[in-house]
Amino acid sequence: MQRLFAAVRSSVYGSAFVVLWFWFARWATRFDGVLGLRIPLWLELVGVVVAIGGAVLAVACVVAFFTVGRGTPAPFDPPREFVAVGPYRYVRNPMYLGGFSVLLGAGLYLSSPGVLCVALVFLVFFHLFVRFYEEPTLEARFGESYRLYRERVRRWWPGSG
Repeated sequence: MQRLFAAVRSSVYGSAFVVLWFWFARWATRFDGVLGLRIPLWLELVGVVVAIGGAVLAVACVVAFFTVGRGTPAPFDPPREFVAVGPYRYVRNPMYLGGFSVLLGAGLYLSSPGVLCVALVFLVFFHLFVRFYEEPTLEARFGESYRLYRERVRRWWPGSG
């Protein structure tokens, strides 16, 4: 029953994040004319592939959080167990990379420089959030297991730390 409740919470929070990302993308398109940049139309297909890949990555993270971590991706309802499986075996922050990829893909698909700029701003925000809030919080919560994980797995790019 506890897993079912975690799955439902994860689905609700994940859906809310998708709506939020969609809203940001729609909002950012208003800057397209101001920026004066043109995105080649042939990048639409690349955008679809990047966005789908990002969505699949984000979903895999949510599944790992509720199956292994018994929690959700929401900071106010985090996993109760440390999660270092699935995409987290390769990179410490795959969910952020998935979200960034969805926005990047949307920007390419919509040929929207505004969405691409918002995606880059979010990438900077993600980095600062991870560096100054999430990593110290995880270290305080999970201790040595997180420190060893951080040494083994890189923050943003797959490979050893």
